[in-house]
Amino acid sequence: MDKIRLQVIAPKRVIFDGECTMIEYNTTEGYVGVLPGHIAMTQILAPGRLTIYEENKEKPTYLAAMSGIATIMPDTITVLTEIAEFKDEIDVERAKESKERAVKRLDEKLEGTDLVRAEKALRRAEARLEVAEVGE
Repeated sequence: MDKIRLQVIAPKRVIFDGECTMIEYNTTEGYVGVLPGHIAMTQILAPGRLTIYEENKEKPTYLAAMSGIATIMPDTITVLTEIAEFKDEIDVERAKESKERAVKRLDEKLEGTDLVRAEKALRRAEARLEVAEVGE
């Protein structure tokens, strides 16, 4: 078994459906890599880069994936995510502005500020910026 079928699905669209030789993504436990034949398991995604390695492509495909779950079987991986964006879909200026707002909220810690929400916004912005800058 040298390939594994990958589906990356968001509520509004199927983002990727094809075969790959490996996938890497961020979980709540850190970055992981999955190869064909992996044992069955389910993992919780955290915002970060999702990297897809396809057999006949020189460069991998990069996505900014937000929270969700990955279900792994020996021959398939299904990633259900609230949002995933290809590198060329990312609005870099918007992500930078979002990061600045989140950092400001976290630094100021004003009463009534939802710090958990600000932390999540920061992680999403960082994921988008990481993917936008990869391979440049």
